[in-house]
Amino acid sequence: MNLKITINSKVFKVNLQDNATAKAFKELLPLTLDMKELNSNEKYAELAESLPVKASDPGNIQNGDLMLYGSNVVVLFYKTFSTSYAYTKIGNVDHADDLADALGSDNVLVKFESDSPYETVYNEK
Repeated sequence: MNLKITINSKVFKVNLQDNATAKAFKELLPLTLDMKELNSNEKYAELAESLPVKASDPGNIQNGDLMLYGSNVVVLFYKTFSTSYAYTKIGNVDHADDLADALGSDNVLVKFESDSPYETVYNEK
């Protein structure tokens, strides 16, 4: 399963995990989130509904990790660092080298959509 995210005009492919959280997140697409800046390493946004959770401490966060914090906070990380917090992994951004530049240092709108044109049209109905 894959999806794409668009930040301003920059498009990134996201490889989704094969888990209930990723499947439930994909069911919400297309989705545009106003993601808030936090800790100079992540953007986050609260979802209107809860998703399935199987949280664990990843030990290290990687640049491009797309995670769920709690049951309804989507977090997109743009720096690699160690953590003791628990997350449920949704996926990771492919070729995330330019992710930090695309996200910038302020709040930003991020559009999440299916990587398949058929699925995007289907979900918009």
